[in-house]
Amino acid sequence: MQTMWTLQNSLCQIMKKTVHTLKCKKARYGQYTKTYPVLDGSIPSVCEHVFEENLRNSEACIKRYSELLCKVRKGGGENAILRHTQRNKKLLVRERLRMLLDDESFLELSPFAGFDLPYGDVPAAGCLTGIGKICGVWCVFVANDATVKGGTIYPISVKKQLRAQQIAIQNRLLLVYLVDSGGAFLPLQAELFPDQSHGGRIFYNEAIMSAMKIPQVAVVCGSCTAGGAYVPTMAEETVIVDKIGSLFLAGPPLVKAATGEDISPEDLGGARMHSKVSGCVDHFASSEKAAYECVRNIILTLNYELPPEKTLEYDDPLYSAEELLGLAPQGYRYTLNIKLILSRLVDGSRFQEFKAEYGTTLVTGFAHVEGHLVGIVANNGELTHDASLKGSHFVQLCSQRSIPILFLQNTAPHAAEPTSLSQAEAHTNRLKAQASMMVAVACAAVPKITLIIGGCYGNESYAMCGRSFDPNFLFLWPNARVALMDARHMSMFQHAGNDDCTELNHLKEKLDQESSAFYSSARLWDDGIILPQNSRKVLGQCLSIMKQQKYQIVSLQHYPVIRL
Repeated sequence: MQTMWTLQNSLCQIMKKTVHTLKCKKARYGQYTKTYPVLDGSIPSVCEHVFEENLRNSEACIKRYSELLCKVRKGGGENAILRHTQRNKKLLVRERLRMLLDDESFLELSPFAGFDLPYGDVPAAGCLTGIGKICGVWCVFVANDATVKGGTIYPISVKKQLRAQQIAIQNRLLLVYLVDSGGAFLPLQAELFPDQSHGGRIFYNEAIMSAMKIPQVAVVCGSCTAGGAYVPTMAEETVIVDKIGSLFLAGPPLVKAATGEDISPEDLGGARMHSKVSGCVDHFASSEKAAYECVRNIILTLNYELPPEKTLEYDDPLYSAEELLGLAPQGYRYTLNIKLILSRLVDGSRFQEFKAEYGTTLVTGFAHVEGHLVGIVANNGELTHDASLKGSHFVQLCSQRSIPILFLQNTAPHAAEPTSLSQAEAHTNRLKAQASMMVAVACAAVPKITLIIGGCYGNESYAMCGRSFDPNFLFLWPNARVALMDARHMSMFQHAGNDDCTELNHLKEKLDQESSAFYSSARLWDDGIILPQNSRKVLGQCLSIMKQQKYQIVSLQHYPVIRL
């Protein structure tokens, strides 16, 4: 017996020593990354005039950014806000989020969506979407803003909600809906109802997400009418707020028109009716504050086994983030070496470069951003044959090692057309190499973030993980340009006669207008415009968000939660 006890004690001591050794190795492993080479981020004196030109352009772009952001924050305007808060006794959407989310900053997505569209301005597309923490868990939120058109759903509103769901699916994030909507905008029903990526896709996604064990919680904190009524009834758990929450396919005016019966919203689809009679909701809340407390308690029942929160230790870059304003190119001719930007984004300005001497128009390598290891793929010129092969190799390395990839995109406006047989052959080889990189990027089974710091042009933008290549997140700097080609490089087109010249000038003006970052963001071709000096913080948030799914327990399940 004594021998057995001695053996068990020895095994226990061996296991403790092994665990201690592993912990020490892990700590030392983290320290070794500080041996990565330090980038030289000093701006060459010969480039100071370019830096100043870029700085002036960035300041003009940021002024436009600030003006639009101020306009967006006002929602539907003063009259709509007064009606919402005083007559309807409801909280504003940002007040709701303050009650729901933990007391720390959240990542708002696409605030400029809906700006200056053909059917008018729809500030923030009539809803706020983003990612914040609730009880320490990263969650996506979709919150209708009823001060904007009474919460009416426009085509851009549908697109914004679908993008939020896609982010939740891709990153396996819980999704919370704050529903306060008057339903679809009927004059535009053909643009938001019948097609595959229209309104019905929201409900399809809800079912698929539930089958994937991605929880969804809804709060009915206002009107919830017509097709929008399916959002809370398909969520796994739903809370309704007394007096202000209502849920029905057709409201009292339609009942009156169809049957002649007078009925109040409360009797037809109020909180007590749905919580006591229909069972369409699961929790009755006497106030909005109680509703958001209920949501927080629901999230505590999810059985997530996240590790204890710990602050990652990392070094700040050696160079000022404010200098990124002078490094953000106003055009391809104003582009400085990409390593100057990297030195202001990565921890300690340290960068372990890969294939440094080969295909130098693309920079690849490893670095840390706020303590998170990333692989970086950054344009330093055109995607040549060698650069594309190098990019393909590096992306596959990151996929093999399960390292997220950060793409810093500033693609060339256009490739020079071949003028000889040898040039045509080189052009063909380059296309084949770019296709190889596209395949590698498309099939890389790791999270990807794309930050467009300059141009997003033509075919090269696909290889650099443009929107159609499904990055987990894609952001723009205010100076960015997004187009098939740059309007400033259209001199290659031959024209004869004044008519052709007039038509060409009209096309150039159109391309110039449609390629701005604000035009792109208004149409949700991205997840929002971020200021260059805030890039490191946003990238760090995204890396932390994407990392959460590593700690979630996922078991096979092929059916959703069927509520009723």
